[in-house]
Amino acid sequence: MLLLPRCRIYSLASFCNRLETRCGSISSFRLLALKANGLEGGYSKRFIRRPLSTKAGGRSKTSHSSETANIRDGILDNKFSASSTMNVNKIEATEFLKLQRYNIQQLVSGNKDLDDLVTVIVFDLETTGLSRERDQIIEIALQDLRGGKNSTFQSLVNPGRHVTNWHIHGITTDMVCRPEVPRMEELISILLQFVRSRQKPNGYVLFVAHNARAFDVPFLVKAFSRCNIDIPLDWFFLDTIPLAREVMKSEGSKVPYKVSLQALGDKYDIKQIGTAHRSMSDVKRLSLIFQRLTFELKLPLSGILEKAFSHLDTTSTKKKKN
Repeated sequence: MLLLPRCRIYSLASFCNRLETRCGSISSFRLLALKANGLEGGYSKRFIRRPLSTKAGGRSKTSHSSETANIRDGILDNKFSASSTMNVNKIEATEFLKLQRYNIQQLVSGNKDLDDLVTVIVFDLETTGLSRERDQIIEIALQDLRGGKNSTFQSLVNPGRHVTNWHIHGITTDMVCRPEVPRMEELISILLQFVRSRQKPNGYVLFVAHNARAFDVPFLVKAFSRCNIDIPLDWFFLDTIPLAREVMKSEGSKVPYKVSLQALGDKYDIKQIGTAHRSMSDVKRLSLIFQRLTFELKLPLSGILEKAFSHLDTTSTKKKKN
């Protein structure tokens, strides 16, 4: 059994408290990078490419022990060495990568300074449909829960096709199929740069989404794959739907309960900020809901990481968010 350190309880609550202290209301976060001017006031305005700052306001500069870094580097070095010398088929390579990710996750979970090691980023995607094989991402938003300067990222994505489900999220073909809206192959490098700017030294990133395992992560993996780019080894993911179900079960609910973002927002009296089913609006709401879920479950950061998964563990389910 993996022994976990005693960590600060309600770490996510601490993140959000620090965030509100520095930035005020959560609705005042400044959008970073590819930002849509006047999204609420009209969708005909141009999308402006903004330079991406690699300075993250308020982020800890604390370096971690050389022992932790050496262990992680050793794990990764072994992986690269093995992949370059072993003649393995695709299935064996996948299983080998899963093993390396498991070892890294053990290292993260067993570290005593998790607050100085893990960056928690809430994210959301909007897409042209439910099939990760046929459909495309048309909007992405992220928010680092530490807050501070340059803590959010949002962009529309040009799918190169008509958007037929615009009635769900309000994103029309005319909004995204424009020269100034980046395609996914253009956006990924900017997205990676943003994440690196928020990542702590020798640290890891935990991406949180509602229905992450069945929808958001598979779509993200497919988008990276189309561009021949691998998901970084130090990225992990967390689905908030199982957390919501745990809370409902702990409350002794005997009737069918709803765990949609809307239902959870109503339960905790967390109002929608902006338009529903737009990525940044859903990210802001989920950030507050996530704080409440982890508080009610009394989950320290180590407990949250135990529930995390790698992109290789995603199921074949193709349902959209509840």
